[in-house]
Amino acid sequence: MQISMKKRIKRFTTAFSFVFALLVLLPFLLLQFGTDNIKTSIKIILSSLIGYGVASPDTEIVSQRLVTPVGFSINQYASGLGKVRFMALADNGDLLASRPLESDIVLLKNDLDGDGMADAQLTLLSGLTKPHGVVIDDGWLYVAESNGVGRVAFDSATATIKGDYQRIVNGLDDGGNHWTKTINIGDDGWVYLSQGSSCNVCDESDPLRATIMRFKKDGSEQAIFATGLRNSVGFDWAPWSGDLYATDNGRDLLGDDYPPCEFNKIEEGGFYGWPYINGDGDLDPDMGEGKESLLATSISPVHHFRAHNAPLGMRFLRHTNDPEFEKTALVALHGSWNRSKRDGYKVVSLHWQEDGSFIERDFVSGFEMNDDVIGRPVDIVEAKNGTIYISDDYGGTIYRVSPQAAMEGFAGFESESTSTVNNIDAQPVAVVSDRDAKEVLSKYISEQLETLTAQAKTIYQQYQCASCHDPRMAKPNRNIIEIKNIHQRYSLEELADYFVTPTPPMPVYPLDEQQREALAVFFYELEVK
Repeated sequence: MQISMKKRIKRFTTAFSFVFALLVLLPFLLLQFGTDNIKTSIKIILSSLIGYGVASPDTEIVSQRLVTPVGFSINQYASGLGKVRFMALADNGDLLASRPLESDIVLLKNDLDGDGMADAQLTLLSGLTKPHGVVIDDGWLYVAESNGVGRVAFDSATATIKGDYQRIVNGLDDGGNHWTKTINIGDDGWVYLSQGSSCNVCDESDPLRATIMRFKKDGSEQAIFATGLRNSVGFDWAPWSGDLYATDNGRDLLGDDYPPCEFNKIEEGGFYGWPYINGDGDLDPDMGEGKESLLATSISPVHHFRAHNAPLGMRFLRHTNDPEFEKTALVALHGSWNRSKRDGYKVVSLHWQEDGSFIERDFVSGFEMNDDVIGRPVDIVEAKNGTIYISDDYGGTIYRVSPQAAMEGFAGFESESTSTVNNIDAQPVAVVSDRDAKEVLSKYISEQLETLTAQAKTIYQQYQCASCHDPRMAKPNRNIIEIKNIHQRYSLEELADYFVTPTPPMPVYPLDEQQREALAVFFYELEVK
């Protein structure tokens, strides 16, 4: 089959861009990173420039690398998606995702067969201009393209479009850097749209760059809402207060640790400093001279991310039953490209405090390990049942993070329908009695037990042990191997040794001596406490 001239030109342009980017960036990369990790650096930069990515990691790597808090499990929901970016959830559980380089919006059918993966992948809209932000509201699907905004009638109950796609905003600039546009709709009925700067640091000629703007749902009454926001890719409203918050990427090329990336509370008419002011009132070394008067009106961030972490999509959790995650936002840190030591590459939780500040904690980590990058988180959405979806435009993957009660009542499951027994769960032989087991545990002080228990829960979560051992969380068609009466068959030392070469089908996990002890103590404690 012959290749069209248009496709030939596109391929040549892509190849030329690839080579040109390498030649231009190579001296900087060698100076910044040295030769040890330059390969990963080139991959990450070219991912941003021309969409280069890596293959989706396999299931084993995901289970070994990605770590979530206790009470959550993570799996690949869809893979092989390319540069997948922002998402929206239909009422029927289908997931919509934008792919700017493919010029389309894909629809991932809800996992009704229970295998942990989207049931199908369909193209919902195509022929768009670098689509990015998507939002569903009041019978419409809104799409933020690089140069405008369009919408189409959308039945959220069936995840189907009706009629033609129509542009409601045109003429937005998409030249230079930060061409993506992010869209959301507030409770006030206005459509909010963010677009980043055209440069690293400069005086913009277009007043709409580096802003959040808003307009009516038909595209009318367009106005700037806030300025001085270099690249606020993600924004959302706190459900308890209605306040608008946004991420913002700090400028580059001022060293590893400066300036910070930002989390801002957005006020109508607010000015947030760029390009003249960084962080908490620091005049920019290139653009700040003579701008001292702006310090009086520039609004400082409510939270700092580490420099070059590149915070992108964010969502305040609205459907969690976990008190620890009340008044909490999840933020996707895309990861650094211009630090000598990589940073970011994770999803973090921001926990609101009464004084208006936020405490940052890891939520999903492990995308980067020893300079090996398997993913770069982009966006986050939350389903009504508390399930969380995370997009990754480097590995072309969407991950599903599921809340679970895997640790509750773990020692005595009552399920009989699908359980089988292996050697570790065979009929008990009174090797260690309950009294003896309690005496063994009494040798640990309470602080030691707490530390070991926390470590064991992390291990249990990391390796998704519930998929084989918890009837409530087991994968479909998988035999459940209940864990009970362990202390009556193994001494504490024997149980720890068991994890070195466990009975198949249990895999061998890379656990050190302390981790094996933590698991042994934890299972003892569950059964005899």
